[in-house]
Amino acid sequence: MLKIAMLVTASLLALNSAAQAQDPKIFRIGLIGGENEADRLRNYQCLADDLKTALGFEDVKLFPASDYDAVIQGLLGGTLDYAEIGASGYAKTYLKDPKAVEPILTTIQVDGSMGYYSIMVARKDSGMTKATDMKGKKLGFSDPDSTAGYLIPLATLPAAFGGVAVKDYVASTGFGGGHENLILEILKGTFDAGTTYGSGIGNFKDGYTSGNLRKMVDKGILNMDDLVELWRSPMVPNSPLVVRSALSADLKARFKAFMLALPTKDRACFSAIQGGDFKGYTEVNSDFYKPVIDARKTIIGG
Repeated sequence: MLKIAMLVTASLLALNSAAQAQDPKIFRIGLIGGENEADRLRNYQCLADDLKTALGFEDVKLFPASDYDAVIQGLLGGTLDYAEIGASGYAKTYLKDPKAVEPILTTIQVDGSMGYYSIMVARKDSGMTKATDMKGKKLGFSDPDSTAGYLIPLATLPAAFGGVAVKDYVASTGFGGGHENLILEILKGTFDAGTTYGSGIGNFKDGYTSGNLRKMVDKGILNMDDLVELWRSPMVPNSPLVVRSALSADLKARFKAFMLALPTKDRACFSAIQGGDFKGYTEVNSDFYKPVIDARKTIIGG
């Protein structure tokens, strides 16, 4: 009996050690591309500082990526512990390895909704006012792994184009290298129009309450008087906050609690990392993103 008890105790200690080993001393946060690196690092530094103090990490490192895929590969490879990625980015991760990461939270818009829109904009002086004006013109997307900037337009724009596929309706398509840069390329004339994201709530002149347009307006690099909205998609699920599945249940629970409290405890930091106006966070799981996973699998593949 003593030998059995000793074996059980040893097994429990081994399991506990394995769980402890899953939790990093240095917590690694991936920052997807979309706006310039200096802005991303500055906006997320408060989160790194708060997390280090609250959860007792030796350090919290920020890893800005040039595009979405770099963060996705980091999550798949286990070199990142946390990131906020678009629904399509999560779908790509899920289709490659359903057990790599877990979506735990998403944002709540100021009206209580849990979604946003793909929005097509053009220069106001283009004379265009609606989606069908894009026939035979140059259309820009933000990133191949963007939800609102690529997947959703591919899936839903044909309805606005009279049932014609995007590639057959416009003269050409291309990528702007992230949402912010896409808008700058539209203003430069590289594309006649392009697809980005926004809450669709509030005033167009403000860039709406949140999204890429609002971030650019707040930074003083965009005047919405220079743009016109041509089209918006059906509502898209807000981006998931995902954690590496291999982290212990205890750390995941403490991290989730920290993030849920952040909008109240440190509103300025919450606003900095999200950009624009949101109510806060709410819990989600992979089921919330199943429509996007299915759409990605059908339209783009894994």
